[in-house]
Amino acid sequence: ALGVGVIAGVVAALLSWVIWAFLTYLIGTRLLPEPQTHADMGQMMRTLGFAQSPGVLRILVAVPGIGPLVLLIVSVWTLVTMVIAVRQGLDYTTTWRAVVVVVASLAVLIFVSMILSLLGLVAGG
Repeated sequence: ALGVGVIAGVVAALLSWVIWAFLTYLIGTRLLPEPQTHADMGQMMRTLGFAQSPGVLRILVAVPGIGPLVLLIVSVWTLVTMVIAVRQGLDYTTTWRAVVVVVASLAVLIFVSMILSLLGLVAGG
């Protein structure tokens, strides 16, 4: 059962990465581009993949006593690296535009995840 949980977690993480990259690409290139913004989906996937690499440290969440602190630090670290990746990947001149794109794409990702979870609960129940 543990193996199935680990596999499901890896699949969910990869799916989240692809969806977040797609949303970031769409919002950053279609809704909030700057004149010099030129990016493709592959570029967004690469930069955001590197930006999410601190997430590997989430394995330390299982360590008693430091789990919540590790989760907080890794989450903030990942968001900061995401903003930097979006700013560079989309050739933005301001960090604030990158912050808006990251927050907007994260909000949509959370909303979609919630809807899918609800549909899964309804379909499973």
